[in-house]
Amino acid sequence: MNLLPESHQQFSQADYWNSFFKKRGAKSFEWYGEFLELSSYLLKYVKQKDDIIIVGCGNSTLGMNLYDANYRSIVNIDISPVAIKQMKELNKVKRPDLVFQQMDATKLEYNNEKFSVVIDKGTFDALMTDSKEETVALVTKYLEEIKRVLKNNGRYICISLLQEHILKTLITNLSQSCAIRIIRCHDVESKALEQNESSMPVFMVVATKFSKLPAPVLETIMSDSSPVRVSSIYEMINNVHSVQEAAFLSYSLKNSSTDDEIFFHLYKPNEKQPRYSIYILDQPVKRIKSYAAYFVPQGREVDWLFCTQEGRKKLLEATKYDRLMIVTLNRGQKYESIEAVNSELHETIVNFAPADLRNNKIPIISEGPDVGNRKLLYTGESDFSGPFVIEDLENESGHFRRLTFLNSKLIVQSEAKLKTITTKRKKKKLVVDLDYLSCEHHLHMTVNLKAATHNKSNSNALIVGLGGGALCMFIRRYVPHVNLLTVEIDKAILDAAKSYFDFIEDDKSKVRIADGIDYITQASSEGRKCDAILFDVDSKDMSLGMSCPPKQFIEPDFLQKVANCLSDDGYFILNLVARNETLRNQVVNDLKKCFTFISSYKLQDDLNEIICCGKSVNNLEDWKKSICEAAKKINQQVKAKSDISDELIDIESIETELSLE
Repeated sequence: MNLLPESHQQFSQADYWNSFFKKRGAKSFEWYGEFLELSSYLLKYVKQKDDIIIVGCGNSTLGMNLYDANYRSIVNIDISPVAIKQMKELNKVKRPDLVFQQMDATKLEYNNEKFSVVIDKGTFDALMTDSKEETVALVTKYLEEIKRVLKNNGRYICISLLQEHILKTLITNLSQSCAIRIIRCHDVESKALEQNESSMPVFMVVATKFSKLPAPVLETIMSDSSPVRVSSIYEMINNVHSVQEAAFLSYSLKNSSTDDEIFFHLYKPNEKQPRYSIYILDQPVKRIKSYAAYFVPQGREVDWLFCTQEGRKKLLEATKYDRLMIVTLNRGQKYESIEAVNSELHETIVNFAPADLRNNKIPIISEGPDVGNRKLLYTGESDFSGPFVIEDLENESGHFRRLTFLNSKLIVQSEAKLKTITTKRKKKKLVVDLDYLSCEHHLHMTVNLKAATHNKSNSNALIVGLGGGALCMFIRRYVPHVNLLTVEIDKAILDAAKSYFDFIEDDKSKVRIADGIDYITQASSEGRKCDAILFDVDSKDMSLGMSCPPKQFIEPDFLQKVANCLSDDGYFILNLVARNETLRNQVVNDLKKCFTFISSYKLQDDLNEIICCGKSVNNLEDWKKSICEAAKKINQQVKAKSDISDELIDIESIETELSLE
């Protein structure tokens, strides 16, 4: 038998409810949860000495449950005489003092300040079916009646789904005279999940009436925590809306798969920084039969496998699960262990499980036995790139130090590996490993520079972009015949490189704080020359489809100035990262207008491409031979100077992949 209304508008009609209760008979109808699930929230705000009125009681057992819990001053009203007659008959023997009266809640027949508690379990939702003028007028009248019969310091308790139009109306009408607290009733949702029913969030609004309220008092309790004060109606609505969206998403994924990747953050109460970032991906299957959660250790969230959509798809394929939740652990947070993270996220993980798997143990995949360690060393501010942090991280691969701009949280500006040394006083100390380059493109830029200057004993090279100084220090160590001048626009980055990444200026390696565009423009106009120019500059504008270098660095007029600054046999070495193939080809075409020789090498596991441009005629075979000899020499030098035994540079890959444009 279908007992649902044909249209939402019927919810507010007495005739509909008369029909509803006649069809339902003696079986109670509980809007938004049974007393058992609501009691832990409700009884915090309702005391046994309170004078209570339950508006729109229907045939709910709420009043009966309160009576049985030794609450005695309870009045139940409803617009339906059928419901009132049923409830009087049901309770006349066992609960003789429980009052039931047929009454319109918008026309209460009680004196002012009669009750200390007004309980509304779904009645406001039933009244406010839309935002039409007549509906708003009706609920405004209803709320005015509630406030009229409510004592000072009394509580209006409204249990609701809080659709946006309902929430806005409630807060707008009540916030000037009542302190408002919104509580999410988790136990109601949990019970619905256990019974495999829809579990949209149920909220309890507690509006406490005051004779004078200088400013709105707005609070939320969205998890098992203390109340969180919010600053505005807008923020309160946003908090509720976020919970509703997540619940709707969870319900949507219960019996269906998604074609799109789903992403959201999880926050702790009172915190502005997200604790976890969640990605959910599905295989292209009709029915989800397997599901797992993948915990990414701290610091690994910037790896291609986790920070790009392509990488996450590869991870989904590799794990062979139909659905995968990828969880990243964010900076500024502390995590005790994999077990603690699993415990904290258990409810979220279960909520996004397919219906058939919600009661099963869901596999947890992690990179290692722990969550990794992250230690904040320094917080700085760049005039050009905004705030940045320097952190030490430890995982199964070792100790690392990173500089990350917070405006681009998934992009590591600089990374150095740390190694342990023993001091003269026999103490262990972590220092930067100058033989390690985290960016493979830095290796190939070094190889190209070594090949470009191999026949000059005292070459001069200009690098635009310092970062942590890893490239400069590596060149200084393995291409010692080159005199380096690095142009860096940001003094804050130079200071960070010296203080935290062991960057050193000396006679062979100097830094000039200047804009790279301005410096080269001036050098071109003054006729200054060098043997090599290297660009290792990232773009802050990702909308162009090119993250290295910034657009102004590859404008045709500026490229000509770069060429003007090179000696006749000099080379321009460019780190190019272009996701747009058309844009990439346009850059190469513009380079051809300035240079007679252009080679390219695309890194195998990255988007980086090393473009090397020469002004004098060269052929690919001779250039490839020079590149391979330079790579071989660097491999030998690194093995001799460090404890690295593997080949740092894959010479076979250079031989097959290096091409002429």
